[in-house]
Order: sequence, then C-alpha cells, then structure tokens
Amino acid sequence: MKKTTWMAAAGLAVVLGACDGAKKGAETENAANNPFFTEYTTPFGVPPFEQIKVEHYKPAFLKGMEEQSEEVKAIVENADEPTFENTVAALDRSGELLTKVMYAFYGQSSINSNDEIQALEQELSPLLSKHSDDINLNSKLFERVKVVYENQAKFKLDKEQKRLLEETYKGFVRNGANLDADKQAELRKLNEQISLLELTFAQNVLKETNAYQLVIDKKEDLSGLPEGVIAAAAASAEEAGMAGKWVFTLHNPSVMPFLQYADNRSLREQIYKAYIARGNNGNENDNKKVVADLVDARLRKAKLLGYEDFAAYVLEENMAKNEQNVYDLLDKIWTPALAKTKEELADIQAEIKKAGGTFEAEGWDWRYYAEKAKKAKFDLDENEVRPYLELNHVRDGAFYVAQKLYGVTFTRLQSIPLPDPDAQAFECKDKDGMSLGVLYMDFYTRPGKGGGAWCGGYRDQYYEDGERIAPIVTTVFNFSKPAEGKPALLSADEAETVFHEFGHALNSLFSDVHYVGVSGVPRDFVELPSQVMEHWVFEPEVLAVYAKHYETGEVMPQALVDKIIKSGKYGQGFATTEYLAASLLDMDYHVLKVISEPIDVEAFEAKAMERRGLLKQIPPRYRSTYFGHTMEGGYTAGYYSYIWAEVLDCDAFEAFKETGDIFNPEVASKFRTYVLTPGGIDEGMVMYRNFRGKDPDIKPLLRNRGLE
Repeated sequence: MKKTTWMAAAGLAVVLGACDGAKKGAETENAANNPFFTEYTTPFGVPPFEQIKVEHYKPAFLKGMEEQSEEVKAIVENADEPTFENTVAALDRSGELLTKVMYAFYGQSSINSNDEIQALEQELSPLLSKHSDDINLNSKLFERVKVVYENQAKFKLDKEQKRLLEETYKGFVRNGANLDADKQAELRKLNEQISLLELTFAQNVLKETNAYQLVIDKKEDLSGLPEGVIAAAAASAEEAGMAGKWVFTLHNPSVMPFLQYADNRSLREQIYKAYIARGNNGNENDNKKVVADLVDARLRKAKLLGYEDFAAYVLEENMAKNEQNVYDLLDKIWTPALAKTKEELADIQAEIKKAGGTFEAEGWDWRYYAEKAKKAKFDLDENEVRPYLELNHVRDGAFYVAQKLYGVTFTRLQSIPLPDPDAQAFECKDKDGMSLGVLYMDFYTRPGKGGGAWCGGYRDQYYEDGERIAPIVTTVFNFSKPAEGKPALLSADEAETVFHEFGHALNSLFSDVHYVGVSGVPRDFVELPSQVMEHWVFEPEVLAVYAKHYETGEVMPQALVDKIIKSGKYGQGFATTEYLAASLLDMDYHVLKVISEPIDVEAFEAKAMERRGLLKQIPPRYRSTYFGHTMEGGYTAGYYSYIWAEVLDCDAFEAFKETGDIFNPEVASKFRTYVLTPGGIDEGMVMYRNFRGKDPDIKPLLRNRGLE
C-alpha cells in the first residue's frame, strides 16, 4: 500500500474528498474521550492503539468529513484570484482529521477485523464514496483548479508544484468533472456500487478462509511434515479448544507446507480443493456474482468516462500505458515459462513412478513431488534451510543490507503503542542521525488479519511549515506463530517476503516530498523498490551475516549455500506460470468492451486458461473468487505490475553486479536519489532512466528465472 491523498486511497478501496450533509451525529462523541479529537501525545505521534475503541471511529469519520467539507468550502468561496497556494496546495493539505482516522481504521481493520468492524466498513463505504464524489464533481472547485492549470506559467512553480497541479487537474478530469449532471449522477451510483462490491468481496474471502479447518487426530496423518509445521498446527488446535489434535487452515503458512510435505495424499487433496474453492461454495460468502457485478460496473464506469474498457482507464496512469504493451510482455514470458513447466511436470511424474505410483499428477501433488524432485536433483531439502532462517535473524539481515547500502540504522522501540501485541517497532535513522520515521513489523497470522503480506502506513511523509513530517510505516506478514518458547523458522520464500516488504518500507521512509499528492508512483513502478531487495537475500555475503542456526549460532555452511544457489531457478516454471495466469486473468476481465449478459465467472476463467494452454495441475495463483489484488481494487488491471517491475528490478541489480560490488555506494546513492526518494515527481520511466542511464533490458529477468 502506498500513500493516500484526497483523491486516491491506493490499496484501501476508499477515497477522500469533501461532502456536505455529514454533520449529523458528528458531535455525538465527547471530544475528551475520543483519541482522534486531540493531538496524539505518543512517542513519534503514532496512534494510541490501546486507547482506540471501535465506537471512536464513526464519530471521527463524520467529524473529519465535516471539517474537510468546510475546508473545501473555504477554497471555493475564496474571493481572491485562484493561485497554486490558495487552491491546489490548500486542497492537498485538507482533511487532516479524516486522514488521521482513516489510516488508523483501515490499518487496524486489515489486521484485526471482526464482525463489528466489518459492519462499520459496510456503513462507511457509501458515505466515503459520496465524500469522494462531492469533491471530484465540485464544479466550482474544479473551475478554480482549471484557472491555475491554464495560467500556471505566471505562478513560477517548481518541479514538484507543477507535478501536483498536473495530477490534481488530471484527477478531476479522470473522476468525471467534465461530465454533464446526468452522467455525474450515474457515476456517483457506480462509484458507490463498486466500493461496496470491493468491500464485500474482501470480507467474503476473509470469512471463507477462516471458516475451514483440517483437523487431524491421528499422528500418522502428520507423516512427512516438518516439526515446526506440526508444532504450529498443535498450537492452532489448542487455540481452537482442541488440545491434543492438529489444525491446518487455508492461511498460506499452514496450507502451503501441508501441500509441500504431507505424505497423506487424500488429505492434501482435501485441503487443496478447499483452498482453490474459496468464494465459490454456493453459500452466503460466494463471490461469483460479486465478481460478475464488479467487472460489469467497472466497464460501465470506464465507458461513462470515455474509455473503451476499464483496463484503458487504469493503464493510462501506468508505465505500460496500454493493454497491448501488457499482453506483449506477458506473452513474451509465457512461452518459455510454460515450456519449463512441462519439464517440471515430467520430473514430478518421474518421482511418482519412483515412489510406485501409477496415477497422473494432480494439483495437490505438484508441490509435494516438486519438493522431492528438487531434493533428487540438488540434494536440497528445504527443512535443512529453515533452521538458519529464524525470523528475527532474517529481519536483521534486511536491516544489514539497508545499512550497507544507505547507511541507515534501525533501533528497537520498547515503550511505544503497537498495532497488535505481537508487532515490533523500530526507529529508522539516517547516517547523519536524522530520524526518518517509525517502522512497525507485524509478522504472525491471526483470524482477523487479511491474507498475504503488504506495506502500509499510519502517517504520510510531507512537509509542514518547512519541517519534514516523518512517516509511520507498517509491514504486515502472515507467518505461522510458533508454539510458546519455539522460534519462528521461515522458508526461503518467506525470507524473501521479509526483504520484499522491507523494500516498500524503505521507499516510504526515504520519501522526501512536500505534498502528499505527489508521493505516489505508478502501480507498475511501485514494486521496483520492494522486488530489488529480494536480490540480496541469498547473496553469500548477506547470508554470512544473518543465516545462523537458531540453536548453535553456526553460520549456514557454504555447501548448503551452494545448494541454494544451484537450485534457485528450479521450480520457476511453476512459479512464473501460476503468476502469469493470474495476471492474464486480471487483464482478460478488464479488457472486455461489451458485457451483454452476466459473466459466468467459472466458465470465463476456464476458457481464459484453456486458451493459453495452462496445465490442469496449475490453477492461477489467485482464482477469480479470491483474487483480492484485482477484485478489491488495489491492482485492478494491474496484477501484471509485479513482472513489469521485475524487468526493472533485475536490470537494476545488474547495475550493482556490473561494478563487482553488490553494495556499491555510488549505485546505491543513485538508486536512493532517483528511485526511493522523489515519490511521483517524475514519470516512472524517467525516474528509472535517471538511475540507470538507459532503458531496462528484459534479459536479466529471463536469466534470473532460468527461462532463457
């Protein structure tokens, strides 16, 4: 998740604006008892999480909307000639209270949701949709912005101010400011519908994920599973009141190791089918109609705004610019990835035969036999690696890389409010001692937490009266919480996830912009700072620092490091293909130009995959009914962004390797200066060229994935 402005709440599916009529009930909460109504007195101004109660949110939202409405009214009714400062900058500064409560609420609802919070989300969604539209469709406000835009030469704006003005003007146009009254009314209805559908989709996925449990009461059914996975399942059972049993869930840290290691094929089949059926069970949480209605509503919105499809509307703002460029990239990688996948399937079938099996591999067999094939080829068992990837050590490894590259340090903060008792807090300081901001790290899965991993924030970076306001950043993960007294041992993929989200955090902590409205970057650029960090995870010099056995303190043996490096590209056929399949599915939904009848979601997905020859054993990484990246609004027509940014990150790491020093200070300084610091002051490709001195090359990506 990136920064939120008054126009776009990237990743939150909520947009800020101004509205009239939000006053009723805004004063129902005594200001003295509501922590949002006073300035935070906490260290670094973080939210006082332990003081905030669910009943505090709604009054603060309502008052925040009321205050911002008055601020926008003051801009509109200003008798002075419109200027950058009294119109554009004033709008960028508006909504302080609303932003304050929104960050706290959506930050917390994503990690500690419950029925009460979900009901409040449903109640707030139409209010916030109206709030957004009331500013985006405020003709008098737009007229003032337009005057500044058309006369910008006389205001002597600097580069950042020009960018804010351009983005503000463009934002009004893209949000319907030029539509007539009837079309604006239609747009309001569509925006409210889309907002509610995205929210409903997310809540359904969380309910579906939490509803399933695979309960095991026979020890023999645990055959093949690593000790740490068994211990975590026992802890889950105890939490659920089933002491003496083992509980596996559909959260990735539970289901994926089960599919990878469990010898019991029928149990693998059971949990696999439950995993890929989320949101598609014909119950009250079924998402098929939600998806169909959402894709239709998005298309109608795009048409209303003058675009041929929703992808065209989205991609106009991205580096890709148009859907053909996206498909060209995906297709270029699809062919070698699919070929590699077929080689991997042959290895899997060979392992099945070796074990005496006569069946054809199915989806629930892939990870299990791929692990055996990897061990046979490279003599590497992932369970050899886990003891060297203790969670806190991996975290410190990421800190080490940041210190070596940029000179920054991270110091644990003990006496500070936490978003969850299990979270950790750190202060990030620059090499000159200046505080860059606060970083939270929330590692463990729990029922109220959304799936996956992400980076968000509780305060943006900006300037106020010439002073840099430091950001409050949070990285969120879903690792299995270890049993009491046991260490959290990560897989190689999970270690990469720590570095990945930490890369997003560095992007936020290094940000140095004066206006929140220019802090964001194109969706297909935003993954560059995170993905580039993954390149350091298994570099021998870095492993020597953090990869220490949790019991003995022994550094990972060189022989094991060599195995990791040699086997690093194995399995990339599967990993690349399942990702590309989801990216193509996302695009296919949003390039539809006509929807004459409700979409049959299952048939649409099946046809899209069949057309491209996806192996039956590999579903898209996210099937339609639990594809949160696109259906919840964060990566709509944009899931391709990870591979687009991977072209950039692989080429960027080449810049370090070409010098013979993966910590080259000159290259690191340029990357920080031109990529991590300037927000969205420049176009994404301009920023990349400023760093690299040339356009990116796709060859490093293909080499990195072993697809050449």
